[in-house]
Amino acid sequence: MNAYNPFLRGSQPVGTRSYEWTDAGRHRTLPVDVWYPATEQHAGEDLTDATRDHYEVMPGLPEVTQDAVRDANAAEGPFPLIVFSHGFGGEKRQSTFFCTHLASHGFVVAAMDHVGNTTADMLASAGEPEDPNAMGTFIHDRPLDASFVIDRMQSGDAGVSVDAGRIGMSGHSFGGWTTLMTVAGDDRIRAALPLAPAGGVSQDDQGNPVRTPLSDAMQLDWPRVVPTLYLVADLDSILPLSSMQDLHNQTESARSIVLRNADHFHFADRVEESHDGFKMMAEMMAAAAEGIDSDSMNQMSAAVELMKPSSELCPGEDAYAFVCGLGLAHFDTHLRQIPGAKKMINGDLVALLAERDINVAELVAIKTS
Repeated sequence: MNAYNPFLRGSQPVGTRSYEWTDAGRHRTLPVDVWYPATEQHAGEDLTDATRDHYEVMPGLPEVTQDAVRDANAAEGPFPLIVFSHGFGGEKRQSTFFCTHLASHGFVVAAMDHVGNTTADMLASAGEPEDPNAMGTFIHDRPLDASFVIDRMQSGDAGVSVDAGRIGMSGHSFGGWTTLMTVAGDDRIRAALPLAPAGGVSQDDQGNPVRTPLSDAMQLDWPRVVPTLYLVADLDSILPLSSMQDLHNQTESARSIVLRNADHFHFADRVEESHDGFKMMAEMMAAAAEGIDSDSMNQMSAAVELMKPSSELCPGEDAYAFVCGLGLAHFDTHLRQIPGAKKMINGDLVALLAERDINVAELVAIKTS
């Protein structure tokens, strides 16, 4: 029998489908992408450039690819379900490297655009006065979006069979906050994997707490224990490590692994391109807004000052292995009870990653009075 290895891509070809589903009670329509194990007739097609899915992240930008076959025939389930939530100003396909990896190992993954808070929405509102109510709207809508998608997936609306007793959730940045808040309100979720999540209280240079609307809204006193694995970056220029430590301290049954020499975009597709593109855009916006007293502009300026170029950071392939390997093992442990996964995830993860020349550390809970 082969040893358990969650770092390798799984044996099942991956399909992907896109939908628009309307939550009639909220008059809210969400674009949703789903990744799933496909039938063997698609073997190899998800890894071949001529047959795998090509798409535009934004109209007018060059096409990119993902390791999945558009509208492939679905294998028979039921399969465990993972819901994925994108970051602030992101989009549903921001981390296809992870979504397709999970699907190749027998999971179904569903990710929604949080309408109003996507890349397209942020670009459309650029230059307009800031809406003081926008963040409150996002805080309200995002967890409800995730629960609504679970409802539709359980109803079979994606044409794939999911196991209602084996549901997990993951998300990056604001999507990590969304993951934690959805867990607080939806008891169907059995395991959580926040990636560099927002919502923690950070510390300024003088050691004073820095609170945000997301930290004020955070609810971690869950009525049940949900196994939670935080995967975070030590040089995160947008959400500092001190805020991750705060979330770790507050979360029962949590473990937190830190990818060293990594920044905020090490959890997204095309790490180097995403990181350097954000850095360049933020520098331009900060320069254009010089002298304007705006919280968002001030935060962006501060983030830019901390950002190294991607050439000086952990390579993207190491970040992918970090997220895919540990993320899959976490869900395999708590949703599928795979013995090899449990042994691995409960072991020395620092040493395990060191064997792959990936430098990580582990956070230890700090008790506060």
